[in-house]
Amino acid sequence: MNPSMLSRFFRAAAFSAVLSAPALLAAADSAEPPSSWIDPDTGHRVIRLTKEPGSDSFYFNYNGYTPDGKKMAYTTPNGISVLNLATLEAKQLVTGTAKTIIVGSKTPNLYYTKPTDDPYFSTLWVVNLDTGENRKLADLPRRASVVTINADETLGAGTFIEGDANAGGAYDGTPAQTPSRMTATNLGEPANKGELMARRLAAKLPMTMFTINLKTGKLTPLLEHNTNWLNHLQFSPADPTLLMYCHEGNWQEVDRIWTIRTDGTHNELVHQRIMEMEIAGHEWWGADGKTLFYQLHFPRGGRISFIASYNIETKERVWLQYNRDQSSIHDNSSPDGKLFCGDGDNNSPWIFLFHPVYVKNNKTLGNNLIKGGYLESEKLVNMSKHNYRLEPNPSFTPDMKYIVFRSNIFGPDYAFAVELAKASASGK
Repeated sequence: MNPSMLSRFFRAAAFSAVLSAPALLAAADSAEPPSSWIDPDTGHRVIRLTKEPGSDSFYFNYNGYTPDGKKMAYTTPNGISVLNLATLEAKQLVTGTAKTIIVGSKTPNLYYTKPTDDPYFSTLWVVNLDTGENRKLADLPRRASVVTINADETLGAGTFIEGDANAGGAYDGTPAQTPSRMTATNLGEPANKGELMARRLAAKLPMTMFTINLKTGKLTPLLEHNTNWLNHLQFSPADPTLLMYCHEGNWQEVDRIWTIRTDGTHNELVHQRIMEMEIAGHEWWGADGKTLFYQLHFPRGGRISFIASYNIETKERVWLQYNRDQSSIHDNSSPDGKLFCGDGDNNSPWIFLFHPVYVKNNKTLGNNLIKGGYLESEKLVNMSKHNYRLEPNPSFTPDMKYIVFRSNIFGPDYAFAVELAKASASGK
């Protein structure tokens, strides 16, 4: 992507006027939120990317950008659309109920699933974000979902719950199940999410994790009859044979982060806990496809927290500490791996930019030691009006000029982008 695409567009757009804090509050009560404003608390320009109430950017660790960085897929109440990041022109590509997976690493293809008339069956599809061509790839097994696509776009991976076991109202493997809603447009986490997760984990439903050949539709089991709650599968964006997944549940109750090869070998735990109530999770791949990042807390609800990482090849571990006033529901890393961002939480309601500072190693005695450091933060967007039952899910744009997030600060949810450079420093 041309690094100045969005900047040029908003310098030229008539509706990109700077709005003061009172104007923002007035806009919140109007029919349509502002298209652009400068956050009065941070000095950073915020751009509303989407026009449809109830439209959202992707979950933080699922890629929504085309390989050339020019387009971004997003969801609406009516389906799936694509946004031209240079012009902000949008086009709907999928109509009706559909669940996005990711945009491919090699092609401008978005993979998604659609339900069928039978609530226990769904189908796997692909749409080209340039041409708009939709193709059905496969019928999925009963109660199955595909949630990730590998780096060379030859395999998908997913899970299904075996048999007719259920979790007494918690998620039971029905593809047609949808998250609870805060309003008619605001998708949000259930108010009783912790209870539902505990119920689902305790049910120990037998599961199969599998890969599916995107050309032939052939399924290959990786793990069968597994009574752990297998979830959050993520292929490495660089290695087509490497898959990360988690043991889902309340984090203190599970050994969460795992990797496995597509031939079923090397099923390995990434982080071994050493403290009671220690938790690790919200894991994601770095853009290099070799580094796994995750949040680490000593202990749950405590004051010592890190963005931790593990390099699959070198085995190097890095822990970057942050304070409670820098905490986020989700963090993410920049394409070059040099910066991080966070979406805040009820304790620290901001969109953050983080600069890592590494502690210099003066030849410490010992082997396989963890590299240490801390995060210096910059506040980009005041999120005090945001209801955090809707997770903002931040991500860097491919050109690293913006952080994209979703928010309900104006009522319905929309996708937004905040410019990393302050408005005064960018000549606007």
